[in-house]
Amino acid sequence: MSENTNKPNHRENEHIVENKELHIWEALLPVFALVAMLAYNVYVFGDDALGGSNQFILLLGGAVAAIVGFFNKVSYKQMLAEVAENVKSTTGAILILLMVGALSGTWLVSGIIPAMIYYGLQILNPTIFLAACVVICAIISVATGSSWTTAATVGIALVGIGEALGISLGMTAGAVLSGAYFGDKLSPLSDTTNLAPAMAGGELFSHIRYMAWTTVPTITITLLFFIILGFNIDTSGVADTALILDTIESTFNINGWLFLVPAAVIFMIVKKAPPLLALLIGTLLGAAFALIFQPDIITNIAGSDTLSFESAYKGILNAITTDTAITTSDASLNDLFSSGGMKGMLGTIWLIVCAMVFGGIMDGIGALQRITKSLLAMAKTTFGLFASTVGSCLALNITASDQYLAIVVPGKMFSKAYAERGLAPENLSRTLEDSGTVTSVLVPWNTCGAYHSGVLGVGVGEYALYAVFNWLSPFMTLIFAAFNIKIKQLTTTELA
Repeated sequence: MSENTNKPNHRENEHIVENKELHIWEALLPVFALVAMLAYNVYVFGDDALGGSNQFILLLGGAVAAIVGFFNKVSYKQMLAEVAENVKSTTGAILILLMVGALSGTWLVSGIIPAMIYYGLQILNPTIFLAACVVICAIISVATGSSWTTAATVGIALVGIGEALGISLGMTAGAVLSGAYFGDKLSPLSDTTNLAPAMAGGELFSHIRYMAWTTVPTITITLLFFIILGFNIDTSGVADTALILDTIESTFNINGWLFLVPAAVIFMIVKKAPPLLALLIGTLLGAAFALIFQPDIITNIAGSDTLSFESAYKGILNAITTDTAITTSDASLNDLFSSGGMKGMLGTIWLIVCAMVFGGIMDGIGALQRITKSLLAMAKTTFGLFASTVGSCLALNITASDQYLAIVVPGKMFSKAYAERGLAPENLSRTLEDSGTVTSVLVPWNTCGAYHSGVLGVGVGEYALYAVFNWLSPFMTLIFAAFNIKIKQLTTTELA
């Protein structure tokens, strides 16, 4: 080992030289071990696997990688240095996640999220019911950042309404999930939307803007499909949402002024303001609007009878930092009107840190470079690289049974491959979402498939065909790759 080993600017070159004899089976051994352990862990824990056990399994995967490294004479110090660099690279993503949690809290207590739901539910019509389901769930999922919450609240109501209208449960569930995953994929409040650019080495709002190129055509085709389908099925009865609307209106002060806050944030995003600044301003505006329009809710959260400076301060800070639940007269809406605040993002942050430990050790022992070399040898074209990414995400959704891991593992494996091809990280983060996030709900034993099937009371096999947005998304990203549409290249400065 040379004298420059401990200098950061030489470390990467030295571990590449030291690990030049790493065989491909040695590089893949930790990956196979990780997938096997994760698959069994999800089988045992089911939906609770993200509570911490998956995170620990990632650390065990890192331990397997470290053992391979020790056999190849890679020092513990060198592996730890790579882990430190990896964790450091996610600092921005972690801060954004915390701020997203804060924003979701103030947007709930200010009535912004309830207002989106309130107005969205009013566009129901029997003829365009299925298309309306897509639009409503898309609006709610963008507002909440959660397909799970959307399906478990409004989704259940829509399935019930669809059944009353005589519409197939599979059709309604497919429309609900298409809209729900549109929002889950694009919303800055979504953990997967934050996770994908963090794994690829990109930036949140740039990722969202770039992802829109494949997402907008996909959701447009989905809506056209359901509009045509709606005109060709027989419906009976009416869509009764009066109870839900009355409950929202009696709990919150709903008005159009509330939309000024999301409009301001969207304006800042379009103007390419720094993500943390846009989210901070959105959070503070949400807090101000909460005090103006929902003072009773703030005093209730603070545990006070009157609104004073102290109770306002306590109520707003509670909404920003911890669990907040607003109880309504309709128990089915209570889950929708709850937020974890910054605290609610800690699970995802925990997952990112543990993924960085696994990825850092894999990088430190030269495994990621060896896997990348093999992938580049097989994927001789840009389309081949995109297809390999899509295939890996689908394989992990099937084997590891978790959408987060279908983003984390391929994200770390392919990030260098994309960079070596001169491709910007937005290409990878978009592909991870187009194939990892949305297809998880199509696998019956995946946590997402099992959850949504159980919540909506509709089997995966019944809704899979009608979840058009979910199965069309990976094809759309491959079409863009095949025809070289919006494939962003790294700039000369970024390559250097």
